[in-house]
Amino acid sequence: MMLVLLFDIDGTLVDARGAGGTSLRTAFADVFDVVEPAKVPFSGRTDRGIAREMFLLHGIADTNRNFQALQWEYLTRLPNQLQLSGGVILPGVGELLERLSQNSDVIMGLLTGNMFDGARLKLNYFGLFSCFAFGAFGDTAIDRNEVARQALRLAFMQCNAVADEVDVWVIGDTPLDIQCARAIDAKVLAVGTGIHPLDELESHRPDVLLEDLHDCHEVLRVLYG
Repeated sequence: MMLVLLFDIDGTLVDARGAGGTSLRTAFADVFDVVEPAKVPFSGRTDRGIAREMFLLHGIADTNRNFQALQWEYLTRLPNQLQLSGGVILPGVGELLERLSQNSDVIMGLLTGNMFDGARLKLNYFGLFSCFAFGAFGDTAIDRNEVARQALRLAFMQCNAVADEVDVWVIGDTPLDIQCARAIDAKVLAVGTGIHPLDELESHRPDVLLEDLHDCHEVLRVLYG
């Protein structure tokens, strides 16, 4: 049996201390000459979906050209903002990824609302990007469930297996991580290291709920059942 682990990024692997949100809002303000961009929820959503809502709220055409302009400016700002924000790798993540990478029956991928280049910049900053064999990202998908379906397709391609030969887990910190896991019939390990409290996450009925990933032995016990 192959173990496929699909990791969210923000609030699960790292706390970038708002570097992404700050970069996106300031980029939006400058590209579209908006003094105070509307505050929209970011948690668990795709970058493309966030941009669409911001466009609609400000009466800006939701076109690929406008998104690409926003994307370019966001990616230009993000590296400096990561330096300024002083983000951290979340408890236990480094040890867990190292341990999992040593297991031949494990494939690790990303399932994130971040656009690809944003995910790459964030995880390279923390030295984690090379841990993942593949990923599905929020460049084009509005719906997080579609990103999950893409991640599952890529996972099967990576391990050259069919569904009954693979045990799939989504590891994330938001209700939308739990929802998108259910969309692909995956198990869910939810962690309380993001902005959502444990009782809120529990109400969405993940398979496993942990405060964080600090206890590597416990996490491995859960994943291997």
